[in-house]
Amino acid sequence: MTKLSQLYGSNVFNDAVMRELLPKATYKALKKTIDQGLPLDSAVADVVANAMKDWALEKGATHFTHWFQPMTGITAEKHDAFISPTADGKAIMEFSGKELIKGEPDASSFPSGGLRATFEARGYTAWDCTSPAFVKDDSLCIPTAFCSYTGVALDKKTPLLRSMEAISKQALRVLKLLGNTTTTKVITTVGPEQEYFIVDKKLYDQRKDLIFTGRTLFGAKPPKGQEMEDHYFGSIKERISAYMKEIDEELWKLGIAAKTKHNEVAPAQHELAPIFSTTNIATDHNQLTMDIMKKVALRHGLVCLLHEKPFAGINGSGKHNNWSMGTDDGMNLLEPGRTPHDNKQFLVFLCAVIKAVDEYADLLRVSAANPGNDHRLGANEAPPAIISIFLGEQLQDILEQIENGAVTSSKSGGKMEIGVTTLPALPKDATDRNRTSPFAFTGNKFEFRMCPSSGSIAGPNFILNTIVAEVLDEVADRLEKAADVNAEIKTILTEFVTKHKRVVFNGNGYSDEWVAEAEKRGLKNTKTTVEAIQALIDEKNIAVMEKHGVLSRAEMESRYEISLENYSKTINIEALTMIEMAKQQILPAAINFATDLAASINTIKATGVAADMSVQTELLTEVSALAAQFKKNIVTLEAAVEKAENTHGDTFEQAKLFRFDVFEKMGELRGVADKLETMVDKDLWPMPTYSELLFNI
Repeated sequence: MTKLSQLYGSNVFNDAVMRELLPKATYKALKKTIDQGLPLDSAVADVVANAMKDWALEKGATHFTHWFQPMTGITAEKHDAFISPTADGKAIMEFSGKELIKGEPDASSFPSGGLRATFEARGYTAWDCTSPAFVKDDSLCIPTAFCSYTGVALDKKTPLLRSMEAISKQALRVLKLLGNTTTTKVITTVGPEQEYFIVDKKLYDQRKDLIFTGRTLFGAKPPKGQEMEDHYFGSIKERISAYMKEIDEELWKLGIAAKTKHNEVAPAQHELAPIFSTTNIATDHNQLTMDIMKKVALRHGLVCLLHEKPFAGINGSGKHNNWSMGTDDGMNLLEPGRTPHDNKQFLVFLCAVIKAVDEYADLLRVSAANPGNDHRLGANEAPPAIISIFLGEQLQDILEQIENGAVTSSKSGGKMEIGVTTLPALPKDATDRNRTSPFAFTGNKFEFRMCPSSGSIAGPNFILNTIVAEVLDEVADRLEKAADVNAEIKTILTEFVTKHKRVVFNGNGYSDEWVAEAEKRGLKNTKTTVEAIQALIDEKNIAVMEKHGVLSRAEMESRYEISLENYSKTINIEALTMIEMAKQQILPAAINFATDLAASINTIKATGVAADMSVQTELLTEVSALAAQFKKNIVTLEAAVEKAENTHGDTFEQAKLFRFDVFEKMGELRGVADKLETMVDKDLWPMPTYSELLFNI
């Protein structure tokens, strides 16, 4: 058996491989580009490309691909063989620096939100050397950014890379003003916890809704759900354990530090969490993780569901985005230390984040918005759609001291005495955790808990980076002009806390009282994706993205259009799937059951034997009435879909129709179907039930 130390990173062209295979001068030049953002010489690229090709061939690769992340939310790749025919009828393996640096996929077939016309096909992929290449499925995969012929970003990676430069630039200004002369780069880091469901493929194949939409559009509540709380952290079943083991091995080969795995709260739900890495690499790794989770599941006769709410009535899935800031010389800027009240640097960066989250809450909200997350946010397992920050008792106390003008102490956690002499006294954290908060401080990082399980984390992170960069820019401007830097820091902290403390909430985010309190504080409760998307064209938000060079006005407007179109298309597909299942499967099943009931009544009557047939008669009446209502609801939904589909020109108005008309009528149709499921003979019901899907493995 291969040792883990040998397995880990074995399919990655990482720093150790580059140091071994590249000439010293080439390695140093490439490292300067990676670490300092310097331009890469074409001669260096040629040497790197040749070494990368030889390494990949040894790994069994036959092709190379520029691996990129278009606005579809998933990854894309076009594969070219290394093979190059020679005049004597043979072939050699070639890969040049030019091929490494730039590729040319078709840009017209990817979402562009009006940035590209259909006939304008040219697009470019540009090598992102800060994220290492890797071998997967016999291809050398080269992480790349994707842009149009005119240079605008058509992907998720480009704005993320831009935002990382923006926050580093502004954070460095602040650090130098605080007396730090050694740091040359500030890096944001992320550890994304990935939740998912696993179902048996044989059952999955019998559900059109799972196949076409990733979630169940019909399904009655099973006798048991998650109310016993026996699945969470429970013993992992053998079949799932084997699946998880293979996922770990595949991820480790790609240098993805998969660390934690466990059963989640809902039946058939699980979680995988990696060790944090730089935001760019963490984003690439999370895309790979989702892809591998789905592929490996099929090898085990399973299907991995990444939809945010594949099953009604039980917890859905999110992606907890653990975000922090660090320096290139190993310092975490969000580390409070033992005495955070004396940690000037920490307090400046903490209060900058608080101000950024409050002022740009609408951008954070839209970064976590997609059709699936509309089912999840505000439910039992997810934070509400109100953006707030949990800090805990210790930091809350410090903020109050700042506001009152004298910061003198920090509360400590102390020791936890368990009351059993053989158990050690445990050191307590300075504060408890709050799982109901959408943006919670968890020791030396912030956990953004709203992110959707199926989505790319690029969006939440480029927005976080940019809005914090904006506040740090303000702080640096003020400190540069100040006659007394320490006095100005005190003024800034007091001002930020006083103006933005409204966004800090340490209580129960699930409670009705918090919804009312948030409204009093002026915090928005944006419940739907359609409403959240409006933030992308807000002048304030366009201005901050343009100021820091992350997205232009045109790029912001394109993402607005893409998001609305994606929402409408998603709900349309779900509605059409519902209609097909309703007409071809559920309604016939109900009619067949009613027919069987009627036949049984007639059979008994024909015998001439006196019998009480009230049960059959009542059941027949009830099923027939529900079937009639179900048919009416189908017609109503069809009309709503037709109206929405024929609304052209205004993508926002169309999306509103899909959300507030089509979506609502889908719920009405489902309500009747789920009642029928509890009454129709199991042998006649045309699809696997929740009981089978959730408890079959």
